[in-house]
Amino acid sequence: MIADPAAGGGRVREELEVLRRSLDARELDHELWVIERPGDGERLASEALAVGHRFVVAVGADALVQDVLNGLFVNGHTRVEEPVLGVVSASSGCDLLKSFGLPDDTEGGCAHLTGDSTYPFDVMKVTCTGPEGDRRTRYAHNLAEVGLGAAVAVRMATGRERFGAFWRSYARYRVPLIRIGIDAKQERELRAWNVVIGNGQFSAGLRLSPRSFPGDGVLDALVFTGPKSDAYRMLPRIYRHGGHVPDPNIMELRAKIRIGVDATRSLPVVADGEPFGATPATFQVLPRQILLKL
Repeated sequence: MIADPAAGGGRVREELEVLRRSLDARELDHELWVIERPGDGERLASEALAVGHRFVVAVGADALVQDVLNGLFVNGHTRVEEPVLGVVSASSGCDLLKSFGLPDDTEGGCAHLTGDSTYPFDVMKVTCTGPEGDRRTRYAHNLAEVGLGAAVAVRMATGRERFGAFWRSYARYRVPLIRIGIDAKQERELRAWNVVIGNGQFSAGLRLSPRSFPGDGVLDALVFTGPKSDAYRMLPRIYRHGGHVPDPNIMELRAKIRIGVDATRSLPVVADGEPFGATPATFQVLPRQILLKL
């Protein structure tokens, strides 16, 4: 068990005693490790597998799930065959769980750690450009964005003007010409203000990629080609449980291997709500690499 006490605005810290009681009440043999800084989740997950554990549980939100997920991989492969990933949100608001309808509370999350029910889970391998121009690769579990949506997420992650992040990003954003490639098909070139690459369905509680499911062996791309004002005009339909598709201003694409995104200028890339880097970026699907505990 790897817990992020700061997740959910500190809610996980408040839930740690409930977590311990819930695990003990179910007689679940466990070790609970509490992280102190970003990146600890990845390190602790890799150490857990190195000493013989196979079942690693992230206790927190999507940022911690992503860290733990990366600790399960080394040199492009899982460190052990079919590692099992469990997630207990502990009221932190984990978007991954929403795709499966799993509970957000601590008691409900611990209940799903019992038994042997698992689900073969797809992973995204994301390669993009770092701040020094270096190419970097990281694994993601849920949903990525390139463009305006990513610009908003970056502004929120850095803490700058957090509550006005959308409108400030919207006002400054110029719609670029992007190039998108799906598998081995010829690239398409078009103007788009945002690209969503979905493995899971939800981001910040919104069902952005409603046709995605992290176990079907494909990645879904939504390319928003309409006017930039669609960024707020579509919100009521998105809030209605992902009712923004189909739409003539949204191109829907599916990839069984990879999705490549580039643009006439550098665009931010985020995955699972965390800044990754900038374009050019590729998103490769790795089918059924791990087992998700249900």
